[in-house]
Amino acid sequence: MEETAVMKNPDSVIRADEPISDFKETTPEALYQKLIATIRKYRLSTDLSMIEKAYQVATEAHKDQRRKSGEPYIIHPICTAIILAELELDKETIAAGLLHDVVEDTDYSKAQLTEVFGSDVAELVDGVTKLTRLNYDADKVEQQAENLRKMFLAMAKDIRVILIKLADRLHNMRTLEYMKPEKQKEKARETMDIYSPIASRLGISKVKIELDDLALSYLQPDTYNTLVEQVNKKMMYNNNYIVNLIEEVSDVVKEAQIEATVNGRVKHFFSIYKKMVNQNKTLDQVYDIFAVRIIVDSVRDCYAALGVIHEKYTPIPGRFKDYIAMPKPNMYQSLHTTLMGKNGQPFEIQIRTMEMHRTAEYGIAAHWKYKENPNGTGINNEEEKLSWLRQILEWQRDMKDNREFMSLLKSDLDLFSENVYCFTPNGDVKNLPKGSNPIDFAYSIHSAVGNKMVGARVNGKMVNIDYTIHNGDRIEIITSQNSKGPSRDWLKIVKSSQAKTKINQWFKQELKEDNIIRGKELVDKYCKAKGIVLSDILKPQYLNKVLKRYSCHDWDSMLASIGHGGLKEGQIINRILEEYEKLNPKPVSDAEVLTKVEESIAKAENQPKPMRSKSGITVKGLTDVAVRFSKCCGPVPGDEIVGFITRGRGVSIHRTDCINMMNLPEMERDRLIEADWQEDAVKMAGEKYEADINIYCENRTGLLSDISKILTERNIDVTAMNSRTSKSGQATISMSFAVTSKDELNQLIAKIRSVPNVTDIERTTG
Repeated sequence: MEETAVMKNPDSVIRADEPISDFKETTPEALYQKLIATIRKYRLSTDLSMIEKAYQVATEAHKDQRRKSGEPYIIHPICTAIILAELELDKETIAAGLLHDVVEDTDYSKAQLTEVFGSDVAELVDGVTKLTRLNYDADKVEQQAENLRKMFLAMAKDIRVILIKLADRLHNMRTLEYMKPEKQKEKARETMDIYSPIASRLGISKVKIELDDLALSYLQPDTYNTLVEQVNKKMMYNNNYIVNLIEEVSDVVKEAQIEATVNGRVKHFFSIYKKMVNQNKTLDQVYDIFAVRIIVDSVRDCYAALGVIHEKYTPIPGRFKDYIAMPKPNMYQSLHTTLMGKNGQPFEIQIRTMEMHRTAEYGIAAHWKYKENPNGTGINNEEEKLSWLRQILEWQRDMKDNREFMSLLKSDLDLFSENVYCFTPNGDVKNLPKGSNPIDFAYSIHSAVGNKMVGARVNGKMVNIDYTIHNGDRIEIITSQNSKGPSRDWLKIVKSSQAKTKINQWFKQELKEDNIIRGKELVDKYCKAKGIVLSDILKPQYLNKVLKRYSCHDWDSMLASIGHGGLKEGQIINRILEEYEKLNPKPVSDAEVLTKVEESIAKAENQPKPMRSKSGITVKGLTDVAVRFSKCCGPVPGDEIVGFITRGRGVSIHRTDCINMMNLPEMERDRLIEADWQEDAVKMAGEKYEADINIYCENRTGLLSDISKILTERNIDVTAMNSRTSKSGQATISMSFAVTSKDELNQLIAKIRSVPNVTDIERTTG
């Protein structure tokens, strides 16, 4: 639901009520009393000693802290708890809301919380703390996808974790005015991209509508302020008409002897803005800015009220939606119809029961009830309400590619898209993304049906498999045991993530043995060419770290990925070799050094000098070719590299472990070309190459100075540096600098790694 309530008051003034109470400029004590009063409204007999204790602990823990606004920090957790209470959540959730920042921002530990409040509250606080530590960057797809993965896993473990996080974010957005402008935009974008869609998917419109409007007000303040002014003028101008319309509808329903409550609502600003932008409309063309809402006692009364309303007013064709028979994925149910008023002004009517209204306002919070038994534990069986969440978790298990996960999530999770409703031959309703075809439908029934599909009938007629499904279509899938399985072309036309995942699974499983054999051949060939004894390095202490880095369960899975082109054999073997050399440094004697030098001199004298490329790169045996080094992964001499033929800019050089190359679409892989460093690339006129690293460390005074000293001593030219520290004291230092080779870079990394408090260093990979 995407509206803000509007009520008719004695002065016949239409106003937009706040979805959830807002509290400003008051004392912690007054807010706490407000919290207790809110809880008492729906839990008259509940013992609130746990909440009283949580308030005392939080007050003591945050006593010396203040917010950016200058007010005592404890006001924030109290307001978070009030929002949770207005969603009518259990006392454990509200206590966790009061305590949600104590582990993150104070010396209080999870163990102490467990001892005082029990494991339930402690786990909730710990879950919120872990989500708080997620760093958001809209430009970094990998990071954003990983954050969403963790968030969905937290939701699956206990949905209350995300409810607390949403309440926390809502209050932070209300007080965002005290942040710097760049921080305001960052938090607003994060809210719009992640938290608002999740609130929508959970059906909590009371939270979603305010998050949307607050985010818009910071992302596009001029647009927002203009829209607010225009809507207010429009509502004041039509005030008498709206009041009379509500009274008229009330009389019509009353005459039909239907018990009902009739009021009105105004669409919230972001929803109006989105409709104007997406449908290229002016404000005057948005007909559902205002709607009349009829709340009745039963589903039967919903349809009875619809009948008398359609008899009284002329319905506009194509503008009726039955969300009772076919609910939205977030459980929203209501009848929507657009009618023509007596003055020629269109208006919308929504008809629902009180239970449907509660679900529209509170979503999962209205259904996910934590019923207390005599032992104080236990929940009812409402997990079927989160079938969509189980679907996401299935994707996470099946999909290791973060970019693919993000693409499927945004296109088909229905956080961001509309649905189409269709029927099986037995009359069961199927809910698919808009634009779906019979292949999507087949896989929504079962993967075996999709894999054996050879055709489809829609409404009794044969159709092409790329037919676009419309609302109300009755679809029958034709299967054959002689089918050889799905076609790779299907991946280009299906719309649902479920279908894409299952088709990919079929190909990976069907061809896994062949891919393992091919991967083994590629690895053996590479090791033979490089003189590497595979049995020496293929041991758990060297292999496990590499398996974890590339999200492979075992060596066979990694070979299969190499076999189908997902990973390059060179990058994998070199990674394992690096781990081997860390634990087995090879001593070199003076005699060996002298021998190698003599051999190199003799070899150089006996061989003709090769043609030199200005870049130090040979592309498929050619030296005279325009190349440029990619910014995403910063290759340096000694790295395993590959060329990518760009459009009009020559060849760009990437490391083979560059994420952009690893995730290259199949159709783009033809543009890859073999590339290597010339033997004397390191010596070429003192040529230097830019490298990027991330240094992870525990923050302390003088840390940056110690690292800078190492760079200065080695005459390393630093071109960029950025440092950021989390609330928990974990620092990340990102650096760009110029080096001549991978050996020089590795020596530098080893030296920095020895600096106290440095925990890890990694090169950027895209």
